[in-house]
Amino acid sequence: MKPDLREILKDTILTGDGAMGTYLYQLGFPIGISYEEFNLVKPEVILDVHRRYYEAGARLIETNTFSANRENLSKYGLENEVGAINRAGAALAKQAAGPDAYVMGAVGSIRGSRRRHLEASFIEQELREQLDAVLSEGVDGILLETFYELDEMLLALRTVRAMSGLPVICQFATEGSGMTTDGVPVSEAFIRLEEAGADVVGFNCHSGPNGILRALEKLGPAERLPYSIFPNAGLPGFIDGRYTYRATPEYFAQSAIRFADLGARIVGGCCGTTPEHIQAIAEALAGYRPGAKADAADGRGERIEIRPAAAEPKRTPGAEATRSVVDLVKERHTVIVELDPPRSLSVDKFMEGAEALKQAGADFITMADNSLAMTRMSNVSTGYLVKDKVGVPPLLHIACRDRNSIGTQSHLMGLHALGINHVLLLTGDPAKFGDLPGASSVYDLTSFDLIRMAKQLNDGVSFSGKPIKQKANFVIGAAFDPNVKYIEKAVQRMEKKIAAGADYFMTQPVYDPAMIDRLYEATKHITVPIFLGFMPVISGRNAEFLHNEVPGIRIPDEVRARMAGLEGEEGRRVGVEICKELLDYALDKFHGIYFMTPMLHYGMTAELTRYVRERTNRLAPLVPGSKIH
Repeated sequence: MKPDLREILKDTILTGDGAMGTYLYQLGFPIGISYEEFNLVKPEVILDVHRRYYEAGARLIETNTFSANRENLSKYGLENEVGAINRAGAALAKQAAGPDAYVMGAVGSIRGSRRRHLEASFIEQELREQLDAVLSEGVDGILLETFYELDEMLLALRTVRAMSGLPVICQFATEGSGMTTDGVPVSEAFIRLEEAGADVVGFNCHSGPNGILRALEKLGPAERLPYSIFPNAGLPGFIDGRYTYRATPEYFAQSAIRFADLGARIVGGCCGTTPEHIQAIAEALAGYRPGAKADAADGRGERIEIRPAAAEPKRTPGAEATRSVVDLVKERHTVIVELDPPRSLSVDKFMEGAEALKQAGADFITMADNSLAMTRMSNVSTGYLVKDKVGVPPLLHIACRDRNSIGTQSHLMGLHALGINHVLLLTGDPAKFGDLPGASSVYDLTSFDLIRMAKQLNDGVSFSGKPIKQKANFVIGAAFDPNVKYIEKAVQRMEKKIAAGADYFMTQPVYDPAMIDRLYEATKHITVPIFLGFMPVISGRNAEFLHNEVPGIRIPDEVRARMAGLEGEEGRRVGVEICKELLDYALDKFHGIYFMTPMLHYGMTAELTRYVRERTNRLAPLVPGSKIH
């Protein structure tokens, strides 16, 4: 008979298993079906996945029952199969797991991030039905995972405790903020869970290793209950019609040690992870003995102002505000700087950053449209403030994700009325992977459709083909990712966007001179301007996060080696230094420069903007009619 899980975790670290749903998707099963129903209709598939994780080294196996409550199953007409699905899920996990593995009944949040209206009595009834079935199969414990609110987690925990004395693990979804979504500090939430009978606390889903590591550092090393950590494999990208995840098994192996140093006694994986990730974790933790070591904090909350060494060149901000970005870049080097709208209701720091970028000489300030599907203040509001209060023309991103075709045309018409005519039109990151994972992605339009819609408005015609009395004057940008395996295919897509009406392009950030050369050679024939993207890294950890977890970003080994171990002001100083070296290489080839401000550290992109101004003043002026990149 196995020892109780609580005893094992006193001096042992267990490797957890990895994703079920996203792994089934990778194996070819479609999105939009109930993977929990597979416990009944495709039991051999679920059994095989459990076995793969066990063979990879997982010694804590979750049942395939995360969403198997009546509320969720009713979406598929399976509300009367709650008992059968949960019993089968527990039985399959037990059949696949060896005698040294612990099988945990997986139970997810019923409210999730959208159903805040559900009453506690309803939730308790749903939980009891699911738990009764899972517990009947003799699992080794219960795993409450991907909860957002402390209140619902406490309700679920008390329900379990009324039914069983088995070990209970409680895991919140987190972005690394240190708060539950109902506004309770996680440190306080964990204490209250301990008082209510939790045996292990931790995080899963919603963030990759970097975000969960930030959350743990805010908490400090585990002093009361051990931590259980199941991160996603970074942020998903949408490539060639499929969702993909970037984080490698090697990155997970490195992260597992850091989690263990901070008190994690269970380390596994959530969305996007595979048996290869779990094998890497198991090998990294083999022989690890729990200790009290904790990594130093990254200091990412500290703001840095990087000041110029010499007086910046004089220019009149906003003097060319009526000129389009396409006109400007034909005559001189032109700088677009991205500044994220705030995630709170305060605009003070955002406006402070916009003013600093104006003084540095930014030609346009661009604002994303809830990038990475993370909720921010409307960029229409912040764009208008930048235009009206700061005096710099805004350039707004518009994603296909959040609005149907009616809302999108209405949005564009409203921008025209506000005098905001520079836009970057793009697909947008899927809503299900953002901070409101229950939100829907609309995608009425593709990025090509959106470009055509804006172009038709410029002709005085709505998307339906009806005349609208006036003509808009949108200057239409499109996105381009040079960090792809086959750049020729990406350039062909660029050409199609030009045919649809794109006036210029803005690229994902580059970190490698070889990539700059590759992009330059591949786009020599392109006649519209290309604004080359740069985003300075702020620390060694930030470089690893971007490389391993963010779609569309590749950071060379040399850059990551230079940044390794650097944090705080020193990390940001070296990050700016690396960016300047890349600019020295790129400015003779590309006259359009696009800076992305990392985490509102606007001092970094202000310094880089000043550097471009100083550097290009020493370059020969552009010859009218010359090739513009």
